[in-house]
Amino acid sequence: MTRWKPIDDAPHQQTVVSSPATKTSLAHRPWLLALVLVLVTFAAYTPVWHAGFIWDDAYHITDNRIVKASDGLYRTWFTTEPTDYYPLTWTLWWLEWRLWGDGALGYHIVNVLLHALNAALVWMILQRLKIPGAWLAALVFAIHPVNVATVAWISEQKNTLSMLFYAVAILFFLRFDEENRWRWYGLSLAMFLLALFSKSAVVMLPVVLLGCVWWRRGRVRWKDLLCSIPFFALSLVLGLATIWFQYNRALDGGIVRTVGFPFRLAAAGWAPWFYLYKALLPINLSVFYPKWEINASLWVSYLPGMLLAGCVTLFWWKRQTWGRPLLFALGYFVTMFFPVLGFFDQGFYTYSLVADHWQYYSIIGMIALVVAAGVTLCRGTGLLRRRIGTVTGAVVLVALGTSTWIRASVYSDAETLWRDTLAKNPNAWVAHDSLGNALLRAGKLQDAIRHYQQALQIKPDYAVAHDNLGNALLQAGRLQDAIRHYQQALHIKPDDAVEHYNLGTALLGLGKIYDAIWHYQQALRVKPDDAEAHENLGNALLQAGKTEEAISHYEQALRLKPDFAEAKTNLARARAASGSETNRAR
Repeated sequence: MTRWKPIDDAPHQQTVVSSPATKTSLAHRPWLLALVLVLVTFAAYTPVWHAGFIWDDAYHITDNRIVKASDGLYRTWFTTEPTDYYPLTWTLWWLEWRLWGDGALGYHIVNVLLHALNAALVWMILQRLKIPGAWLAALVFAIHPVNVATVAWISEQKNTLSMLFYAVAILFFLRFDEENRWRWYGLSLAMFLLALFSKSAVVMLPVVLLGCVWWRRGRVRWKDLLCSIPFFALSLVLGLATIWFQYNRALDGGIVRTVGFPFRLAAAGWAPWFYLYKALLPINLSVFYPKWEINASLWVSYLPGMLLAGCVTLFWWKRQTWGRPLLFALGYFVTMFFPVLGFFDQGFYTYSLVADHWQYYSIIGMIALVVAAGVTLCRGTGLLRRRIGTVTGAVVLVALGTSTWIRASVYSDAETLWRDTLAKNPNAWVAHDSLGNALLRAGKLQDAIRHYQQALQIKPDYAVAHDNLGNALLQAGRLQDAIRHYQQALHIKPDDAVEHYNLGTALLGLGKIYDAIWHYQQALRVKPDDAEAHENLGNALLQAGKTEEAISHYEQALRLKPDFAEAKTNLARARAASGSETNRAR
């Protein structure tokens, strides 16, 4: 049976260009190699030090009331308020908010550091599995451009944090497998729980652990299966929790896709090939990729999946020889994609069926396979082959590092990111809308309006774009046009508190006080803890002469937001008016 061996076991080691003394020195100083990984990672991600927040960063962190709340930790761990049950990630954000506030730099440093640590852990795992080129594979993982979507995007700290505990869980389990000491098993299980609390995308870890056992021994024992049961139990519980939160919180009971199982099955066969292509040739990377048009009634739509199944079957058949590493790598690659192959709905499927940040865990399989194959090929006795391999490896590393630096620069600000996305996917309506938001913040009002309109040309039923266009038109003084788009948004999403609030504000600007009052009341019916809605309802009631009711809403706004300056001022004005009315009555 052909097996890969670690580099230190290579037969012709004396012919390596570097001296034995150097090898010994490095072997006894793993911290030096780990330091190189960290430094190279930070160098590749230099552009993010000047980057800000993008897309849903504000939703998750800077505008997140749970993150800002003093009781936020309790609400994160023990309530169903958050949109996802990732309590450890939310705890990290809760702590970071108190350290960095609205400054993006601190969040970026933490994310890059987590990624660098993950690269070091990947190295340690591959070493324990005796896979050639372990450190080189970890370096490629550290500077691979696909991972920029995780590392340069603050909201994706859930990826880097969960990966940290996921990798440590694997290391502890391998230690348990080697020494049969149950404390390592317990620590592995605990780390897996922390990984799930960070992001449940790691639910496939039990399958990965069994795969690692198979890689080491060529078989899986009954003991291994029994030891995996608690891991599967944790996966099941936290996986079901995630599905519940996705449907009832993130999607708010809405339907993302109406496609049936045949479409999902066909798309699940396409996705791994797409990810494999991006892993091997990371060009034209984008936040949103065009949605595939798949006709589930045609047999050719299932051909990619059939081809994938054929590869797995062939590699299993040849598992005693050359098929073994291919089966292990491909098995890991596809296994870690299972949660995002489309069988379970999530919000991102509204925009795209694939995403670079979903490949963060899986890409390790392909990287390890390609690097190990390259290192193995270069182990021959010929000095020329070694030199060619060294030059080729250096060129690939420089190319990857440069691509990562360039891609990280794209994430420097929202406008740059969305213009890059639209250059690659002009029909990405959510990118048009997001670019409109960035332009609006930059004071480019007419450009923002144009992109909101383009978003609606592509997707007329996009309520968020109607609302954002209404906001822009309101700033432009076009109240009637703004009201029309707010009404369109409400027609699409009748119980949306934001739409009611914005329409109420526009109506108040036109002097339609009672219509405005009704919409503010509807907003508070849906979202009773909205301090701004209470304050604006107070303004409308005050204009309508209902001073006592106005005072009540101003007081409620201040209970919800004690430092609400406008509510304090308006409350004082309302109380003064109430006093004057009382005096006149006397």
